[in-house]
Amino acid sequence: MGVTLLIGVFDSGIGGLSVLRALRAELPHEDFIYLADSGHAPYGERDVAHVLTRSRALAGYLLRQNVKTLVIACNTATAAAIDLLRAQYPQLPIIGVEPAVKPATLLSQTGRVGIMATRSTLESARFQTLLDSLAANGTSTSFVLQPCDGLADAIERSASTGDTTELIAACARHTGAMGRFGTEKGEIDTLVLGCTHYPFAEQQLIALLGDKVQLVATGEAVARQTRRQIASLAGLAESDRPGRVSLLSTGDPQVLQAAAARWLGLQAAVTQPQF
Repeated sequence: MGVTLLIGVFDSGIGGLSVLRALRAELPHEDFIYLADSGHAPYGERDVAHVLTRSRALAGYLLRQNVKTLVIACNTATAAAIDLLRAQYPQLPIIGVEPAVKPATLLSQTGRVGIMATRSTLESARFQTLLDSLAANGTSTSFVLQPCDGLADAIERSASTGDTTELIAACARHTGAMGRFGTEKGEIDTLVLGCTHYPFAEQQLIALLGDKVQLVATGEAVARQTRRQIASLAGLAESDRPGRVSLLSTGDPQVLQAAAARWLGLQAAVTQPQF
């Protein structure tokens, strides 16, 4: 038998589980290895050099585990490192994530879109290029950008404890700073969840904003792109058995284990790689 090839997924912590959830739904027979860099998080409040260094280390580690495709399930790491990693590993399909701004402009009826993301993502050249491309195509949508310091951390803590008090407060603070939400003229009717952690706060955001505000994430689009890349380049899994998932964390393994159980229904032990 040949070596089983995996789909490698990494994030600064547990937020990338939202992408893994979409990937497993799209590719149920593929085997995955998910690596949370919780021991060196949060990325969104660190400088680019830190994110680059860690992204290179994570990619190198996952390549040694026989991955056929790499998914960077982190907006901050995608913005900082995907071009470098693609240049370093030109034969490896590498899929990143970015805030779903273009789909949000198509959904918005008021022409006012909110974007919640980490400070690092919003300040990145890659994100500015995304906004510039929309402007060049003549979009009339206005964007309200909100750096959400502390929100990813609050989501991670809620996964471990089940206590959402801090998470609700963080969501209220950040959305409150953005202005009015709703479907009337001048109100924000569409909200981009520009960090892979944030879909795990959807329940709290809907409670705050109401169910008429549309929330837009990227997991499903990333999963579809991953399928296309694998089908054309690396080859889809030939087995009909359900795919397996290996979970790894450079931080406290209990955090990832609790989050995977709570959000994905995965009952799997988490190992701690040393690198």
